[in-house]
Amino acid sequence: MSKGIIMVRLADLPESDREHHLARLKIMPQLAVPKLVSGVSLSQRRVAIITTAGLHLRGEQAYDGQGSGIDYRVIPVNTPEKDLVMSHVSVNFDRSGFQADVNVVFPLDRLKELASNKLIGSVAKFHYSFMGAIWPITKYEDKVRALAALLKQDQVDAVVLSPV
Repeated sequence: MSKGIIMVRLADLPESDREHHLARLKIMPQLAVPKLVSGVSLSQRRVAIITTAGLHLRGEQAYDGQGSGIDYRVIPVNTPEKDLVMSHVSVNFDRSGFQADVNVVFPLDRLKELASNKLIGSVAKFHYSFMGAIWPITKYEDKVRALAALLKQDQVDAVVLSPV
């Protein structure tokens, strides 16, 4: 029997936590509405995963919430699950989903299934993980631009975003 994953609603948080999160919403940068463009069908797209679960390969430096917190880590497509480590620094972060099934935060097995069923064109050679508890979010801009170049180099034209 598997354990269910529970998502906490804002209304269910203690008042101090709720106020903390609501205050952050007030200072979040306002982003422009993205322009949607058409392109090739999903069955022809090369897809990568970008997660904020704080994943990295066993043996790599853990995220520390400081300088390494805004770095991303590269995860090659054939990395065995046992070689993935989560070092997310948030004390409020629930790791139980990751421990039960890595695909909850890093759905690489599901992506491979989609490719084998010809629902997507192919799976990228590399996938990427950030540690998502860094504030403010604007600190990511330089890293994201560098990551975009890597995605382009791998001919990725679609990503699965897994915000954790």
